[in-house]
Amino acid sequence: MTYTQLAVASVLVVVIADLWLLRTRMVTRKVFWTSYAILAFFQLVTNGMFTGFGVVKYDGAAIIGETSPDVGPPPFLGEGRIAFAPVEDLLFGFALILLTIALWVLWGRRGVQRTPMSGPPIWRRGA
Repeated sequence: MTYTQLAVASVLVVVIADLWLLRTRMVTRKVFWTSYAILAFFQLVTNGMFTGFGVVKYDGAAIIGETSPDVGPPPFLGEGRIAFAPVEDLLFGFALILLTIALWVLWGRRGVQRTPMSGPPIWRRGA
């Protein structure tokens, strides 16, 4: 599978999990999209730095656009890129953020660690 196919598949799997498996329905909430917009901005900044400075390079055959790493730095915008990074990175970032928030909401509903724990580690309490 190409990077593009994996990115699209990850978004589809996570949206299905959010809506029908976990039933948190985060993608239907305005607060999620507001939070995502803030996170996406910082994702573009960090991805842009890594890709623009050449720390991370992508094979043009595996992503949208045909930019070769041998030609020089990738374009800031265009050829399937936003802030030097491939648009697929935004898809992976979306899937990661949505899954993280959906699981957080799910576990919060189930009461996972509602009472904060402090003090020494569990294995030292009886000593």
